[in-house]
Amino acid sequence: MSLGEDKRTLDTPALVLDLGVMEQNIARIAAACRDAGVNWRPHTKGQKVPAIAHRLLAAGARGITVAKLGEAEVMAAAGIDDILIANQIAGQKKIVRLVALRKRCDVIVAVDDAGNVAALGAAAHAAGVRLRVVIEVNIGLNRAGVEPGEPCVVLARLVQRQPGLAFAGVMSWEGHAAPIKDATEKASAVASAVAKLTRSAALCREAGLPVDIVSCGGTGTYRLSIAQPGVTEIQAGGGIFCDIQYRKNYGIEHPYAMTIMTTVSSRPNPTRIVCDAGKKAMSGDAALPEPLGVAGVKSVRLSAEHATIELDAPNTALKVGDPLEFVVGYTDTTVHLHETMYGVREGRVEEIWPVAGRGRLQ
Repeated sequence: MSLGEDKRTLDTPALVLDLGVMEQNIARIAAACRDAGVNWRPHTKGQKVPAIAHRLLAAGARGITVAKLGEAEVMAAAGIDDILIANQIAGQKKIVRLVALRKRCDVIVAVDDAGNVAALGAAAHAAGVRLRVVIEVNIGLNRAGVEPGEPCVVLARLVQRQPGLAFAGVMSWEGHAAPIKDATEKASAVASAVAKLTRSAALCREAGLPVDIVSCGGTGTYRLSIAQPGVTEIQAGGGIFCDIQYRKNYGIEHPYAMTIMTTVSSRPNPTRIVCDAGKKAMSGDAALPEPLGVAGVKSVRLSAEHATIELDAPNTALKVGDPLEFVVGYTDTTVHLHETMYGVREGRVEEIWPVAGRGRLQ
């Protein structure tokens, strides 16, 4: 592989990113945030490449969001300073690492438990640092988070009393509204959910607690989330790539930037095409990948090492050894399967990036 190589000649399976399309998508989200007067802190859990994070910051993002402490460590090592870990960091080993990371960058962590708050505060105080904390609020996804309203205020007061912590605000994710198909119903669901978050922030302020951050909004809802009064930032990140999941299940009309190059490895009969990329190269958990330029696709099936395409009529145009490109089904669960990401422009390799956050699950 080399810079300037045609993407169709890459050894396969290969994770390919169209840089021009990604840049359009970045500009689209950044402009929407600017127009709404809302900050952008894009989630990078599905990107995992520091060079892309730097491009987001250059486009106006105020910082980044990650899912894992290990991802935050990778991004901090690449010179990124303002990082929100939109998850709870629990357990002594991870808390020690988190406090050590705070000495290198301004990392923020989510909390929803009094015992965890006390442990974080004690560790940060002992290390001589102040760790910014946001309270995760459950606004309908029913995953993590305190209930909205007074439980949020109670926990915020506890955070404020910890000498090693600084209460920074609240965060959530209205993910339960993302798949709603009806536009009016979806808008109502997002408004109702986000109102629980902003009301919790208002109650904290009424209690004399400073609230700088009110963070929510993923790719599936960001157009609606940025319009909600009281929101200070959104976390939408997957939309810079877009994929079948975001387009077909969440209704996000961004062009596709990420694909998988494969090679046709078998043509057992005129209505079946088998490629050399299966579940280990592209996920099908949220949405199946779709082959490009193949007419009459009846079905796509993924096994461990193969993608099997069944056609509704005989077609022998594709031969064994031919390249075949797939739009990624869901980038969040595909990028981490690869060690390398190839950034292409007009079909030729311009960037070769290691997927540095790959495997950083701890």
